[in-house]
Amino acid sequence: MSELTATASCTAYAAVVEASGEVVPQPLVARRVAWLAALASDLTARLVAARWNPVDLDALASGVGPDGRVLPSKGWMALRRLGWGVGPPSGVHVCDRVLRCAQEQAARALRLALYRRRLVAAIVATWPQATGARTGAEWDALRALLPDGVTAADIRNRTRQVRAYHDEYGAFPADLVELEEPPDVAAQVVLAAADRQLVTLERSGSRSARLRVRLPLVEFPASARDWAWHVLPVALPPTVTPEATLLTPTARVSKGRVRVDLPFRIPIGVAPATGHTVGCGFDWGLNTLLAGTVGELADGRVISDGRPFTYDASGVSAKLHRLRAEREHLAAKHRHLERLLAGITVADSRYVALRAAWQRIGVEHERLCARIRNLNKALAWSAARWAVDHAVSAGATVIYLEDLATLEARGRRGSVNARLSGQVRGKIVEAIRHLAARHSIAVVTVPARGTSRYCPRCGAGTSVLTHGPAPDRVGERGWRWAYCPACGLSCDRDWAAAERILARGLLGQNATRTHRSTGARTIHAIVEGNVARARRTRRPTRAARRARRTRADLHPRPAARDRAKNRPTPKRPTRTLNNPINNLNDTSAVHSANNPADQAMTSSRVPDRRTVPAPPPTSGGQRPAGHAPKPGRHQPYRTGHVRNSHHRTGFHHAKATPVLTLAKHGSGPKQATPVRVA
Repeated sequence: MSELTATASCTAYAAVVEASGEVVPQPLVARRVAWLAALASDLTARLVAARWNPVDLDALASGVGPDGRVLPSKGWMALRRLGWGVGPPSGVHVCDRVLRCAQEQAARALRLALYRRRLVAAIVATWPQATGARTGAEWDALRALLPDGVTAADIRNRTRQVRAYHDEYGAFPADLVELEEPPDVAAQVVLAAADRQLVTLERSGSRSARLRVRLPLVEFPASARDWAWHVLPVALPPTVTPEATLLTPTARVSKGRVRVDLPFRIPIGVAPATGHTVGCGFDWGLNTLLAGTVGELADGRVISDGRPFTYDASGVSAKLHRLRAEREHLAAKHRHLERLLAGITVADSRYVALRAAWQRIGVEHERLCARIRNLNKALAWSAARWAVDHAVSAGATVIYLEDLATLEARGRRGSVNARLSGQVRGKIVEAIRHLAARHSIAVVTVPARGTSRYCPRCGAGTSVLTHGPAPDRVGERGWRWAYCPACGLSCDRDWAAAERILARGLLGQNATRTHRSTGARTIHAIVEGNVARARRTRRPTRAARRARRTRADLHPRPAARDRAKNRPTPKRPTRTLNNPINNLNDTSAVHSANNPADQAMTSSRVPDRRTVPAPPPTSGGQRPAGHAPKPGRHQPYRTGHVRNSHHRTGFHHAKATPVLTLAKHGSGPKQATPVRVA
């Protein structure tokens, strides 16, 4: 058994002063916590700014103190070993534990700077000779200098940063301190660096905890009498199980409320990296947010059950697109007002009105950003729960995802990359890893190149798919439907990509690599293989069962106790002959062919929409039959918008295939059944 560490964000509303028993209301508690966070962040900012130079960064990167001993892993202890101290302003009393919290936060910021510093140094040292892309030898030299786990996105972003500096100053930066200013410090208190003299935490129930912390009574405490112990009751969310171990939290103030970022550990099983036989593969689809399938590795080949499952978030995407457009509009207005304010003086009569409008738009922009973040978080965890539930119900031990860390929106905003870049893929991956770890399910990323291009049934990297708008229009140009000219495969594009992702994962699982620090698992080697679809036997539909019935089944003889009834048995209505498709293989149609009354029967179902335009009204009022169908092309839609007018926008309109317990693989036909070509 191992342990999984996660963080839950909790809210503390009121507090009690331990010495006097005074109940402190929520606004006053938030003010006192903000005072403590301001003291700690001020100490951290001054310490980081004082050590933002190449000499001190080299001393921290060496990992050895002045006495020759190895620096401790705890940040505040490492800074004290180096002799990097910081003191409060004159006349302000701060205990040593608050100084510890400030030094811990400063050490974390400086160690992150060391990581960025190494990236910048490697990029500058291996800068390409020719303008444009690097050659193969230059890429090899760059990767040899980079640390493990660096993605192509990090390399691309740092390369752009260095290029912008070179274009502005005409030279490469000698160090990170020339390329960046000292990082901003968040207004928070890292209580993990303190001990029982500043903070204690204990459970008070299965769904509550008791946080005891010393808070200042004034903004600038002058002595120890200006500090007092406060007891803050914290309500634990359902994600924190009763058997979870609570760790020391981080306190901050957000929107006038005290937020407690509470880390906790829960025991979980060990998910192996290899040895998987049943797995789920998911593709970041264009038609839907997620498209997946389940398959089994048997006798060296991958067999799928022939049933896809999708998570459609078109309504949420439409709402996110609208909110993003509104956010960009507010940001442009905010920058415009900022430029106007920079061009006038305070004595100008227009300054007060412009500054008030600038502040009001800034507040609206922050609120809109918060709405987008909350909606993205809700969407990510909903999609992750749906994916993990499918894997659990199918008995899968591994989930394979498409690695799209290098995806970037280029060219037109409505392109494929732009649509995929607007999704919350990173949040979904983190949520899937967290939820899958609780069920001992491994999460592995596989290479994304070519998953939507080649056929999963006969391709193996050679047979190229053609993409069309619909199954009956495979000859036209489109992207929604995939068709293979070699084997006749016709299916949804995302479903075919999910099967290829699953095949690459199961066949190449021996090449799985686990990151040393993060624990993320990935497969860099591409192992191609075809996927066979062996569909399970299903119960016949009602139409099939009705077609197999005989005349005696349609008109059974009444029981002995019902033969002497007084009322006659009503005649069973037969189907109309106007619809030959419904009468196909129906024995009752033969008997009703000679009956004029049966031939006149029609369906009583009202059509959903008129097939012909409604007549123009002769007088005032509405049309008697509603709206008439309008000819012509459909209106163009933007990225993320739903295509059907009857679809609603919002998170509660997200659609997903139901989670069903799948039968054991291989219980159906022995030979894979080909998919019917539309």
